[in-house]
Parts: sequence; C-alpha cells; structure tokens
Amino acid sequence: MDKTQLGEFVKSVNPDAAIVEGKQYPEVTVADTELHSLAKKLRESEDTWFDFLVCITGVDYGDVFGVIYHLRSSKHGHMIVLKTKTSERAKPVLNSVCDIWNTAEFHEREVYDLLGVKFNHHPDLRRLFLDSSWGFPLRKDYVDDINIVSK
Repeated sequence: MDKTQLGEFVKSVNPDAAIVEGKQYPEVTVADTELHSLAKKLRESEDTWFDFLVCITGVDYGDVFGVIYHLRSSKHGHMIVLKTKTSERAKPVLNSVCDIWNTAEFHEREVYDLLGVKFNHHPDLRRLFLDSSWGFPLRKDYVDDINIVSK
C-alpha cells in the first residue's frame, strides 16, 4: 500500500481519524480512546500487517501529553505513524498496546519514567531509568535544582 491507500484503510476503520500525508509516512491522529482498537486492526489486518513497533515517543505539548507510535510491516514494507494525546495533564493515562506488540512494554515504561504518562493494562509499569526522587525530567514544568538536565 502507498501512503494514500494506508490513509484510506485507516479512514475505513476509523472515520474520525485525522490523516496527514507526511514527507515519509502517513501520520494518523486518533483520540486516546480509539488508539488501541485502531492499533489492533492495523496489526491484524492482512492488508496492513503492522507487526513491528519501531518506537514510542512521548511529547509534552504543555496542556496535555502526546504519544507517537512508529509502526512497520515487515511483510509489506510500509510504515505509518500513529499519534494520540492524553485527555488531561494532571493525570495522563493511555491504554497500553503491550498486548499487540510485546516490545511496547519497555517503550511505555520509558515514556512513563520520563513524562509520567501511565498506561492502563501494562503488565509491569514501573520506572525504567530513574528512581522516584527524580520526578519526570522531560516535562516542560520539570524543575532541576542542581542543573543535571539542561534545556
């Protein structure tokens, strides 16, 4: 599938998804409540077969947090980018995709450790790099009293 066909497939599965044809890959933005079901369909459909979660990136947008998923199909060779945002900043929560891609377990732990986004149904959500005294150093409102993290 090319970028246009991938976008059409996503629209057939989730009509509310916003799709932008990025320079390299189609970029699909969905509501946090729709992310898991769309990801599962992208993984299980023979037409898309996104069997490889390349990475998950957390983003602090100021009022909410975003999480970006890069997916690749080893069978078809195409890629797609899924984006979503948490519904609030004070208690950021998304549903885990660990049941779809096992590698999400460590990616989600990293986003949790550095931004504080919690993932429902994660099998072992605990900090990956830092202890709890750190807070969440990639948040824009993080205060670094001793200048370990530079901005």
